[in-house]
Amino acid sequence: MTEPENKGYAGDVTPEQAAQWMTSGEAVLVDVRTDAEREWVGYVPGAVPLAWKQWPGMAMNPAFDDGVVAAAAGGRKVVLLCRSGVRSVAAARRATELGVEAYNILEGFEGNPDEQGHRNQVGGWRKRGLPWKQN
Repeated sequence: MTEPENKGYAGDVTPEQAAQWMTSGEAVLVDVRTDAEREWVGYVPGAVPLAWKQWPGMAMNPAFDDGVVAAAAGGRKVVLLCRSGVRSVAAARRATELGVEAYNILEGFEGNPDEQGHRNQVGGWRKRGLPWKQN
């Protein structure tokens, strides 16, 4: 885990650390990707599906605040996952404003694009072999 450096949230964790916290019950994983991304690209079993922004148009999800607070019930840490680790930073900042101990998962579900523009080749939850499913 990296320290926050005034990021506005608790810090960044590797996909492996997030998976370990999720498995131990220390944290709940909140997947902030859109419903379409989870449906078509894949999802993490046991994660809370809670879009940060909604497709189409990427409008803010009005249910996010209540959903992330509910996910943290009992004082659990929340680890936030998006495609590449960008939306999850914004979501972690918002969750922190709401009083949640929130962490960004580095690399996201698919990681950054490689030199050909393809994802799942350079980092990410799937590339690292962590549990996921696809419909």
